[in-house]
Amino acid sequence: MATPSNLTVTTLTLSMADVGPLNPLPVVASELDQPYTVGEGVPEELQASARYGLVPNVYPYLMQDGYSRAAAPKELPAVVLENSKLRATVLPSLGGRIWELFDKTTGKQLLHTHGAPQLANIALRKAWFAGGLEWNIGTRGHSPTSCDPLHTAIVHTPDGKHILRMWEFERLREVVFQVDIWLPEDSAVLFAAVRIRNPNDQDIPMYWWSNAAIPETARTRVIAPADEAFGSDYATDITRVRPTAHEGYDGTWLVNSPHAADFFFDIDPAERRWVVAADDDGDGLAMLSTGLLRGKKLFVWGQGQGGKRWQEWLSPGAGPYAEIQAGLAQTQFEHLMMPAGAVWSWVEAYGNGHLDPGISHGQDWDAAVEHAGRRLEELQPHDQLEALLPAAISNADVPPSKMLLTGRGWGVVERARRRRAGKGWIDESGTPFVSESVTAEQEPWLGLLKGQPFDGAPSFVAGADWEELLGAQESPEAGFQLATMRHARQDLEGAKEGYRLVLAADGVRPQTRALAHRGLGLVLLAEGADQEGLAELGTAVRNDPSSTSLVVEAATLAVRHGDPAMTLELAESAPTQGAAVGRLTFLKSLALARTGDQAAAAAILRQGVEIPDLREGEDAISALWQEVCPGEPVPREYQFGMHQGVDIQMLG
Repeated sequence: MATPSNLTVTTLTLSMADVGPLNPLPVVASELDQPYTVGEGVPEELQASARYGLVPNVYPYLMQDGYSRAAAPKELPAVVLENSKLRATVLPSLGGRIWELFDKTTGKQLLHTHGAPQLANIALRKAWFAGGLEWNIGTRGHSPTSCDPLHTAIVHTPDGKHILRMWEFERLREVVFQVDIWLPEDSAVLFAAVRIRNPNDQDIPMYWWSNAAIPETARTRVIAPADEAFGSDYATDITRVRPTAHEGYDGTWLVNSPHAADFFFDIDPAERRWVVAADDDGDGLAMLSTGLLRGKKLFVWGQGQGGKRWQEWLSPGAGPYAEIQAGLAQTQFEHLMMPAGAVWSWVEAYGNGHLDPGISHGQDWDAAVEHAGRRLEELQPHDQLEALLPAAISNADVPPSKMLLTGRGWGVVERARRRRAGKGWIDESGTPFVSESVTAEQEPWLGLLKGQPFDGAPSFVAGADWEELLGAQESPEAGFQLATMRHARQDLEGAKEGYRLVLAADGVRPQTRALAHRGLGLVLLAEGADQEGLAELGTAVRNDPSSTSLVVEAATLAVRHGDPAMTLELAESAPTQGAAVGRLTFLKSLALARTGDQAAAAAILRQGVEIPDLREGEDAISALWQEVCPGEPVPREYQFGMHQGVDIQMLG
């Protein structure tokens, strides 16, 4: 179906696994603590914003870990924006990602893209895939919406633009974000206008990073207008570094970094903020933005065995890649305070920087920066980019001309909750949340808002309004939800009391009883009562033996908390098919090693173990191999660690 000449609604076939069913276990543990400390040369302002806004977990979201590595052709809805110079392909059903940006002049893809994206445990909700340009909101990490469909529409504006609009209600921060993408006739850059609206009557921590994967070649260099950066290697303190002379190498060349590294460029506020990649011909993605999008970053996997293995795991056969990014804060360790009722908007632009490699690849960094700055000013003058912002703000409320896709139904629920409580909400003119998006996940909550009896839900919510409504109900299902809410916000005493009330009630469903035992077990483990906590987890599994999620979690925590025999018992009764088999097989090997049977543990590893939801940086398989197969080289397929010495307890 064709709409105006530069915007076409179509499909794209990719070979990939299904995201799979949501993990039904509520995310209640405190598991998102900041893993890094701040070292030398980091200003107090940055240190303060790195301490601000941290969350213990991503509740009320559920984890997306039901995928395997069994890829099959999938036909996905796609929107193509095209003119005489560029062709961009967007995937609204996978987080609204810009999957391709093709430069017709050079015949080059400016983004790392491929035909077989592999789902892996990289995002805040686990499921994520490498490639393209993605939108990250909420807190540090790849967005909760990475693999979700966004509400999507075509918008025809009074000033003649044909816009692809995508939007969603983000549940962690309770804000609405939208991305408007357009490609003017004969433009050498693709534009994206982003708007975040805070409808709350209190300030909130805010995080946003636009993340672009770029092809890594032997001669690719990344340039930004800064001599220094705040660096992280995922193992040591955040420190001020000089990227061109870092640990004895020039880190602006992608292939020079021996290990994974972040460089957050310390760009002078008086400078135009940009970042650009240049390959052997000087071609590569340029990321430009209006002033609000302050941060600019380079990420590399590094040339170590683990970094290479991760890239093969994520992009089989597609070649290496790196990332350049743009964010609200100077670094990704920070959140900014977004005032109550605030609306933040900015415009981004993406195109081929097309630098002169004789200058961009020269020894004189200052000359390379000066040349790149001049070239990008020619590509998209800064004043003209800033001048687009008022129209983008005005166009953001233009109603959709045609809906293409609906996202999740939580925006409908939030609107209803706020109206019932007499609280403010957004103007939905440009971003309607339609009733067609409501599913069984949201229906029980809409019913509760209407005064209907609450008899359970396959989903979770957060906030004082919901706690008040549930507190007025008498069902054990409402009691379980209340206990879960307390647990998620780390009120362990309140959660423990709530779970025990549910377990003492009559007529509790087996699944709810299992989840209450599980919740109580997690509280007890957090309090250091390991034996009692593991006993509760075992009872949870017995109440709902068909729940693979319960089995995997209990088996993981049993070996972590010193009861490998329990892990072996659970592994024996676990399913022999499905996405969890690889992890359970590894847990069995680990538990055997912990009980002293090194030979049996080694035999399992030699036979082969593949864990579809292996966590980024997780090196537990390699560590166990070195323990039970001493002196034998670690097989290449087990080398995922980006640094040495990763604790085997990371697993899970």
